[in-house]
Amino acid sequence: MARETLFTKIAAREIPADILYEDDRCLAVRDIAPQAPTHLLVVPKEPIESIDALEDGDPALAGHLLLVCKRVAAEQGLTGGYRVVINCGDDGGQSVDHLHLHVLGGRPMTWPPG
Repeated sequence: MARETLFTKIAAREIPADILYEDDRCLAVRDIAPQAPTHLLVVPKEPIESIDALEDGDPALAGHLLLVCKRVAAEQGLTGGYRVVINCGDDGGQSVDHLHLHVLGGRPMTWPPG
């Protein structure tokens, strides 16, 4: 049995979320604690723990997740640019042990990030 996470529960409709996009491999939702005017999460349905848990056979999924980031950014009108962030592990700021990509936009991004 697959490990349950916050995101697998959202995909199973056990936890409500503002789902903006969904296909057979992933979904995109609004972040409940936004760090920018637009803050979306692109999440694989498969409970992959982090980017470190991706395997050699996963490039199609990884590429698909990036293309979904591009799609939802366009659909949300982020024409001036946006940032895609993947946190990995405790030191990287990962708070949910399920791979997810943050799409942030709607304001200028600063560098370096926190």
